[in-house]
Amino acid sequence: MTSFDSDFTMTIGGKAVAGAATFPVLNPATEQPFAQAPDASREQLDQAVAAARAAFPAWAATPYAERQKLVAGIAGVLAQNVDGLHRLLTREQGKPHGDAQGDVMGGAYWCQAASTLELPVSVVEDTAERRGETRHVPLGVVGAIAPWNFPVLLAFFKVAPALLAGNTLVLKPSPFTPLTTLKIGELLRGHLPDGVLNVVTGGDSLGPWMTSHPGIDKISFTGSTQTGRKVMASAAETLKRVTLELGGNDAAIVLPDVDVAAVAEQLFWAAFRNTGQICIATKRMYVHKDIYEPLKAALVAYAKSVKMGDGAEQGTQLGPIQNKQQYARVLELIADAKAKGYKFLIGGETSEAPGYFVPISIIDNPPEDSRIVQEEQFGPVLPLLKFDNLEEAISRANASDYGLGASVWSADEDAALAVGQRLQAGTIWINETQHISPLGAFGGHKQSGLGSEGALEGLLEYTNAQTVYVRKKAVAPAAG
Repeated sequence: MTSFDSDFTMTIGGKAVAGAATFPVLNPATEQPFAQAPDASREQLDQAVAAARAAFPAWAATPYAERQKLVAGIAGVLAQNVDGLHRLLTREQGKPHGDAQGDVMGGAYWCQAASTLELPVSVVEDTAERRGETRHVPLGVVGAIAPWNFPVLLAFFKVAPALLAGNTLVLKPSPFTPLTTLKIGELLRGHLPDGVLNVVTGGDSLGPWMTSHPGIDKISFTGSTQTGRKVMASAAETLKRVTLELGGNDAAIVLPDVDVAAVAEQLFWAAFRNTGQICIATKRMYVHKDIYEPLKAALVAYAKSVKMGDGAEQGTQLGPIQNKQQYARVLELIADAKAKGYKFLIGGETSEAPGYFVPISIIDNPPEDSRIVQEEQFGPVLPLLKFDNLEEAISRANASDYGLGASVWSADEDAALAVGQRLQAGTIWINETQHISPLGAFGGHKQSGLGSEGALEGLLEYTNAQTVYVRKKAVAPAAG
């Protein structure tokens, strides 16, 4: 039986491997270490890449239907172990038990749904002389680098399509949240052939070792835009394929015909779910002047009813910021807003109590050029922004280097859709936000990323197109 609170080992070639050293993993609600994670050496990364490389020919040759079955089977493994996994995830990530359970089961859902996708074969020529077909073949070894905000779900954004396409993997979780992923690697030993999925953990050096490793053919990375640039530059040395899902500064535009009482709770969670630590959370909320006052009052009233605390405690709805670095970044943005004299409708204070807790904070109509509007906060701080003219709101929403997601809220769906289609982002939501499907392409515009995850578009990211022409036998001339 798997123990979920001890014996954390990497998975390399289907075997348990201890790290060359270890590093502490902290509970962000207490700031105290509660476990040690393996710290891989460069040689151990080489071993993981070699294991993936050795497993690749047989895995690529495995019939597609069998790969589909094994990827779908991962969902069952996650579901059978969700209780132990989600409790461990809460301890290392901070999110409440219910949200942690959703993270694990989201990974299961992604595997199940992705397994239904089919790789297309297209006939490009079929004449008396030749037949040509374009198909899609695996790349080889994929290096998957997952973030700390949704450690399981976002890892399987990468694992499911990469395996399905016939690649083998080296998966690296964030050093802030390595433990649940290590346990999943342990649980999948024996479910997948040895070497097909390797899980390694380590500190700040491990990611750059992966992105520059000559034995890795593709990097799939989720994280900040700043780090994404470094990943892309490093991968360029060996012309690795890259998929980058990066930062967002998602705008919501709230039109004057909404029912304020009906949408206030939805708008709150659009911004504050997972304590704002979501790339597609609403980071800027543009509200028409006619409803600005009642909506801000409704948001503040609802915010006062939300319980923030240790995710392991009953009734907690929002946990802490996950790590000290991000905590300091959010506090810096709050301090800047205070120094500039911006009005906080709620929050803005700091606490000396243990844990990386930042209170729900809403800022009343700060200037468009303020840091809290222009930068991605990735925490529970929301600028409410007033607009009068719709054209102005669209222009302000689009005036960003980011383009991950955006939402429009209105009682008139057609009017909202017309606005949404003018927004520069990879995913547009009308009267909702943060819905992502394994059967829909998800990716960023501008500096929010490169490539797609989900759907056929995401699956094809893990393949090379290969066109095969077959010259047909010459037709014998007719007898004279």
